[in-house]
Amino acid sequence: MAEREFEVVVWGASGFTGRLVVEYLLQKYGIDGKVRWAAAGRDVEKINRTLEEVGAAGAPTIQADANDAASLAALASRTKVILTTVGPYQKYGTDLVAACVAAGTDYVDLCGEPPWMRRMIDAHHAGANETGARIVHSCGFDSIPFDLGVHFAQNLFKEAYGRPAKEVKGRVLAAKGGASGGTIASFLATVEAAAKDAFVRKVMRDPYSLAPDSSAKRPRQPDGRTPRYDRDAGKWMAPFVMADINTRNVHRTNMLSGYAYGQDFKYSEMMAAPNAAAAYAIAAGTGGFAGLIAFPPTRAILSRTALPKPGEGPSKHARETGFYKVLFIAKGARRGEMVKALVTGDRDPGYGSTSKLIAESAICLAKDVDHVATPGGVWTPAAAMGDDLIVRLMGHAGLDFNQSN
Repeated sequence: MAEREFEVVVWGASGFTGRLVVEYLLQKYGIDGKVRWAAAGRDVEKINRTLEEVGAAGAPTIQADANDAASLAALASRTKVILTTVGPYQKYGTDLVAACVAAGTDYVDLCGEPPWMRRMIDAHHAGANETGARIVHSCGFDSIPFDLGVHFAQNLFKEAYGRPAKEVKGRVLAAKGGASGGTIASFLATVEAAAKDAFVRKVMRDPYSLAPDSSAKRPRQPDGRTPRYDRDAGKWMAPFVMADINTRNVHRTNMLSGYAYGQDFKYSEMMAAPNAAAAYAIAAGTGGFAGLIAFPPTRAILSRTALPKPGEGPSKHARETGFYKVLFIAKGARRGEMVKALVTGDRDPGYGSTSKLIAESAICLAKDVDHVATPGGVWTPAAAMGDDLIVRLMGHAGLDFNQSN
């Protein structure tokens, strides 16, 4: 690995999010700076145009085809880490993961597709352990602020009480930013797969689906779909659309860390609403949208007319004025045992912040985390990189992790 030509290769560099990642790498690290990076994709001319447009002309490029296993193998052999923004991953990611595992190459993505992630766990966790490849899914807004937020809150709780919190609640207090076309495409692909595949439906019902462990005795998880007033947060709460992804990653982190949070650990995510009426309206709207998406004719109409497409995204102004704020409330088994932590990001969640999150995740794997601390396998961000990634994100990517009152 130390002899490889590049440290990070951006796969999908000419796409909307890939372009933002390239811009970030250029701004933060330059072309011949502290990070050896390259841009890769099927159409090198398109990649070169993108590089020229963002001021990175002359940066190395690599041609590879997602439908050509030999070219993916050659791509994986040239770098320490492949960073891919090309989704839906259930359609375009499977062969790339296999190539990385075979080559012992680390991999990060923006995946929010639990059924596909479970397939990758089942297919590649053991093989990746043998070759040394660290496969880390969900390195964007889903699920880094939440996975690392729980990790951070648990560390604070252990410092205060000498043991892990029995329950953590993730509460999205505020967020500003447009919906990601890539996220919508992944969601639609999962809905379509669920209509045909019982395995997909099973994964989406099971909060522990990414943490398979038949020997563990784990509790029923809290309901995050019913609006309620949260006294600990002092706000009304409504369902949070990304909870089904983030909660599963958090439980996998717990399992991979040897149940550092305890086998009886509970975790839920919800979003703040201004009042009870708004909380119930958000819940009704979320349920209504899910119903429309589940029905093929309305799903097709919405896809054509209303929903953002992959490659579409907010303006630069919208990205730079976006933000998010997530509160984590860690509670113990005894009355009064509570610690709060706040995670904030300085750009819109879906693009401005996500592009920085995944870039720094790839660099963290390449430079900061050795194979003794994190051997090969299919990982989560917190389990693979933990405090090293928190330090890097706070130093470079506009995130803050702080204890809260």
